[in-house]
Amino acid sequence: MTRINENTIETFAIDLLKTLGYQYIYAPDIAPDAENPERDSFEQVLLVHRLQNAVKRINQGIPADAQAEAIKEIQRISSPELLTNNETFHRLLTEGIPVSKRIDGDDRGDRVWLIDFKNPHNNDFVVANQFTIIENGNNKRPDVILFVNGIPLVVIELKNAADENTTVHSAFKQIETYKAIIPSLFTYNGFVVISDGLEAKAGSISAGFSRYMAWRTADGKEEASHLVSQLETLIQGMLNKETLLDLIRHFIVFEKSKKEDPETGITSITTVKKMAAYHQYYAVNRAVASTLRASGYQGGVSPNMAMDSPESYGLPGVKKQSIGDRKGGVVWHTQGSGKSLSMVFYTGKIVLAMDNPTILVITDRNDLDDQLFDTFAASKQLLRQEPVQAEDRNQLKELLKVASGGVVFTTIQKFQPEEGNVYELLSDRRNIVVIADEAHRTQYGFKAKTIDAKDEQGNVVGKKIVYGFAKYMRDALPNATYLGFTGTPIESTDVNTPAVFGNYVDIYDIAQAVEDGATVRIFYESRLAKVNLSEEGKQLVDDLDDELEQEDLTNTQKAKAKWTQLEALVGSENRIQNIAKDIVAHFSQRQEVFEGKGMIVCMSRRIAADLYQAIIDIKPEWHSDDLNKGVIKVVMTSASSDGPKISKHYTTKEQRRILAERMKNPDDELQLVIVRDMWLTGFDAPSMHTLYIDKPMKGHNLMQAIARVNRVYKDKPGGLIVDYLGIASDLKKALAFYSDAGGKGDPTILQEQAVQLMLEKLEVVSQMY
Repeated sequence: MTRINENTIETFAIDLLKTLGYQYIYAPDIAPDAENPERDSFEQVLLVHRLQNAVKRINQGIPADAQAEAIKEIQRISSPELLTNNETFHRLLTEGIPVSKRIDGDDRGDRVWLIDFKNPHNNDFVVANQFTIIENGNNKRPDVILFVNGIPLVVIELKNAADENTTVHSAFKQIETYKAIIPSLFTYNGFVVISDGLEAKAGSISAGFSRYMAWRTADGKEEASHLVSQLETLIQGMLNKETLLDLIRHFIVFEKSKKEDPETGITSITTVKKMAAYHQYYAVNRAVASTLRASGYQGGVSPNMAMDSPESYGLPGVKKQSIGDRKGGVVWHTQGSGKSLSMVFYTGKIVLAMDNPTILVITDRNDLDDQLFDTFAASKQLLRQEPVQAEDRNQLKELLKVASGGVVFTTIQKFQPEEGNVYELLSDRRNIVVIADEAHRTQYGFKAKTIDAKDEQGNVVGKKIVYGFAKYMRDALPNATYLGFTGTPIESTDVNTPAVFGNYVDIYDIAQAVEDGATVRIFYESRLAKVNLSEEGKQLVDDLDDELEQEDLTNTQKAKAKWTQLEALVGSENRIQNIAKDIVAHFSQRQEVFEGKGMIVCMSRRIAADLYQAIIDIKPEWHSDDLNKGVIKVVMTSASSDGPKISKHYTTKEQRRILAERMKNPDDELQLVIVRDMWLTGFDAPSMHTLYIDKPMKGHNLMQAIARVNRVYKDKPGGLIVDYLGIASDLKKALAFYSDAGGKGDPTILQEQAVQLMLEKLEVVSQMY
């Protein structure tokens, strides 16, 4: 029997790449000291002769001197920062290298392309092994490098799964060593692949190990069998010529984030290179294809189609929808799986596919608008333009009255007519795409309803008829194409969402996300809640459900007796003190096991303020009046009528942004936040591992809240939901609805199952000694 070693795995990978049309080169045969060298020295990582031939072939209308200058420009990239070099090259690669050429005595601008993205087979694909690189006296030889037109776009590091001392993590550490010792190789890198022959993952050069992801499908249509090695699936699915170039051009983003040092006031900008996971890649290509169909646009692309079709979940898909119906469909990707980034990739690709359309991104809350806008603003290189946030209706109207172009953010509430029931026509252009975040929500409907008409003082003066915002948006933009993104499924009784957006484009549910490592498991624990609700109290909770769906309760609603009764019941002094003691003890224990962050959800501002006081009475050292200090904070808005106890926790938009940065920073001392409605949707702090719920919640709102703790972070094993109010039945209902809507798998795991798993593992360990 042949023993498997690294050479076996290397040969296996090379043979697979050869079947995909790559030319195989044994690197010593083209080394500077070989008979037919393709490199001038071992320091040189570009195969310059191949690059020159490709540039000449692709850019036939551009003079030879301009072509030569373009190649020199990418050879001159030399910042001390590896990621800065990589970003500079990526921009030149994906946008073309600006050059000037003389035509009839005049200088004209043009661009030299290093890769022919439109015709993948017009490029030179090479797989080389044993490629020696010497830099600053260090001699290294990565296992396999993929060259496209002489550019080392992909580095593959292989380890032997049969060797108990090496793992896929060893391959990752080897890549980290290469980045430090031979950084010039990574100036031109698109992404890295690491494998032990069985497991295989891909990631960017700035990714930590937990951010390397497997590629789960070889053909984009169905998930690969577990009997097939991940390396084979990744090579066939991700490294085929079309997908590789599509990924490089449309699915890599350099995300910028600003951080201000509270001590010095100095602002630093951090860059992270992110690449689409397989589910984002296929969903975006599906959404682009569906948008082109729905808009009736005839140009564009025939993108790679996708993974599990909605039909495989027993759900209607967009395939049977007609051309030009203006319904792009709904992308259901579970929370935490990178939905915001998928929206960025989609926007970047559709902008090119539809020749500069106007993209309108709609949310239904200001804080969500800010969060999503920040994600887009951090990725403007991929969008090829600056996104703009509409401050008011007048600015929105101006931004939409342009002939083409623009990425505009607004809340759906700006589509409420000031008077009457018809919103004015803003544009009848067909090249407008409306992207709605959390598209399932009720306000996207068409139906009319009667509500109280009020004067400026808030007094009811009569009745008036209003329509769902979908109707007003259609008034304003009658020929736009609508695409919805949602983290939770569409209810089977919901007729509005399919009427506005159409059927599902792509589905990526919780079970799949956990299996892929895109999110972590969520565990549920019921604790305390010593004040048990009587039957009357439970009825009060049920009566409140409809009002709770309105994200922000109005003053008149709060004044209702039943809210006051329930709030008094849940917020009794004795109960709050019990919960404060339990949270301090429970969270401290959690921190000993795995350091991270926690969030406490309360049902009113008063309870939030009282609970804060009760916690800092136990732990006074956790308190600080300084916004930039303290272990615990309350995040909420307040009015002056709320009184001093509540209003001292009032935060402005800018202050909440600072607190959000602190919460997202795992090294910051801020560990616990108390909220009522803020940060329950769209807020992403990967190190958050515990959510304490002391508020009646149900349905979508509950599903979105629990997803705050499902983000991948280092070796975080899972997120924990701690229930103080007895929401288990509501959670079961939400999960039953999730399954009924087509979701596969159980989104949360009862603590009993976790204990059972732990006992099994303990037994295995005890057998070893």
